[in-house]
Amino acid sequence: MARGWESKAVEDQINAREDPSNTNLKTTLTPVERQLRAKRESLLLARTRTVKAMETARDERYRFQLEQALAHLDDQLGQIGQS
Repeated sequence: MARGWESKAVEDQINAREDPSNTNLKTTLTPVERQLRAKRESLLLARTRTVKAMETARDERYRFQLEQALAHLDDQLGQIGQS
């Protein structure tokens, strides 16, 4: 039974490689686009981390810092979105 599954997986890999509509985004993006995408993903991760920290923050000064950081991250994301 495992042998049939392996041959099916190999067949799927061959079909996926031969399918022209299955283009790889990394090859179609310019270096600038890749850099912007990486920066956006990094900012989104930082935003997620900041939001999680705000959920558990008890000190008002720390919460204020997190709110400022969140506003800055949102501003940066907005600037990337406009590009």
